[in-house]
Amino acid sequence: MKNPWLLNTILLIAGVCSTGYADQRPNIVFAFADDWGRHAGIYSEVDGSGTENDVAQTPNFDRLAKTGVLFSNAFVNAPSCTPCRSSILSGQHFWRTGRGAILQGAVWDEQIPSWPLLLKANGYHIGYTFKVWSPGRPKDAPFGSTENKYSKGGGQFNGFSQYVTKAMESGKEPRDAKRLLIGEVRKNFQSMLKEKNGKPFAYWFGPTNVHRKWIKGSGKRIWNIDPDDLQGKLPKFLPDVSEVRQDFADYLGEVAAFDAALGALIDELKLAGLYDNTIIVVSGDHGPAGFPHGKCNLYDFGTRVPLCIVGPGVKGGRIVEDFTTLPDLAPTFLDAANVTIPSVMTAKSLWPTLDSEASGLVDPNRTEVFTGRERHVAAARAGNLPYPQRAIRTKDYLYIINFKPDRFPLGDPKGLDDMTKTPTLDRLTNNTFCTLADEDAGPTKAWIVTNRNRIDVKPFFENAYGKRPLEELYDLKLDPDQLKNVAQHRDYSNVRNTLKNKLMATLEETKDPRVVNDGEYFEKQLNK
Repeated sequence: MKNPWLLNTILLIAGVCSTGYADQRPNIVFAFADDWGRHAGIYSEVDGSGTENDVAQTPNFDRLAKTGVLFSNAFVNAPSCTPCRSSILSGQHFWRTGRGAILQGAVWDEQIPSWPLLLKANGYHIGYTFKVWSPGRPKDAPFGSTENKYSKGGGQFNGFSQYVTKAMESGKEPRDAKRLLIGEVRKNFQSMLKEKNGKPFAYWFGPTNVHRKWIKGSGKRIWNIDPDDLQGKLPKFLPDVSEVRQDFADYLGEVAAFDAALGALIDELKLAGLYDNTIIVVSGDHGPAGFPHGKCNLYDFGTRVPLCIVGPGVKGGRIVEDFTTLPDLAPTFLDAANVTIPSVMTAKSLWPTLDSEASGLVDPNRTEVFTGRERHVAAARAGNLPYPQRAIRTKDYLYIINFKPDRFPLGDPKGLDDMTKTPTLDRLTNNTFCTLADEDAGPTKAWIVTNRNRIDVKPFFENAYGKRPLEELYDLKLDPDQLKNVAQHRDYSNVRNTLKNKLMATLEETKDPRVVNDGEYFEKQLNK
């Protein structure tokens, strides 16, 4: 990497403390929204109008992206919270993180190096607000103990629409309620800045407001996002009906709230005179929950995420088409801080791309990404069994292996015959664990499940919740919504075999336990 901070680091090592030099390595702010998929206004400009991104309100993200580098092909390694975060913190494929590869029952392996603690050991002050990695006790969490937590300014932001709605019902103006919640974000960040004591800092802002549940109608009531503006713009795997449009508008409302918080962080950096020496990275941990193809799916709606990077050393004003997965952030952060990247990291630093002046495909080696999943909700299937999948995504194709096609991908359809009863419908809207548990609850899921026997709804239900074949292959030029599986079509046999061979070779090279003894590690050792 062509590192603009190399001289400062040499001076620091040479004994700058005794000569009065300050550590001028860049600060790092990582704003990471729970359950935020690739939905931002600027992607409407990148991809063209006519999609749900036409309605997204993300002015702060959009401004950052225009001054920095916007990635159009960024993906998570796993579309489930804890495995995704395990991969980001470790800079490795999620399947290499032991019990960190699952959600419920996860335990962090302290032998795995994580970039925040590596930065701390090399002179950085680290801090976080809200969610980083969970479940996990403070002593073994990969971001360190509670001494690094900054939340005394308030935590109501995570229930954004709930708080604002309640305030409005009591007679408050929505702008006043929103101002209070954004004020919490400012106070938490300010408290971290006060304690950095002249050190460069790395701060993780991880709100969970975009994670369900949200207040019905809050998208329009709080952010003036009209559900009718989504008509004709939803992806084809979502029913274009009022209930789904409203649900999606409410989701976009929570995205708008996250974006407002991002704006507050940027303001505070500028007020403190730190903006010009801070690398800001903004992304989300997978697609939205409660929608088909989203969370816990290897389709683009579940794995493709927003990503922009801005800051010192980043040559901005570019849209980059390089394929990247979020684990690449770990070596990127370490590179920026001149910290040695552990050899165990399988991810690659993004600095060759960030340091370039080119747009489009900058790094010719970044033409594919690998994704996968194992177990999300433990009780989703009888015996706490996972739904093991791995995939390779290229510019033109998505190839998926479903290792256990006899299982239901989003959980067992237990109790579906009673779903027309109101109490059960409420559970479908609010209780993830009632049925088809891996998708999480929500109005869209409830509408599809309760109307599944209607001739016009049945295809949506079967596509989302029915069993899937061993192999899936999608021609993205002809089928961008990934609805027509061509894996068994003879015209695609060469493509299928090429992608399958490359995927399996990568899994074997990176020692994925799923391809050893029929996945015994995930099937038995982690299935406890």
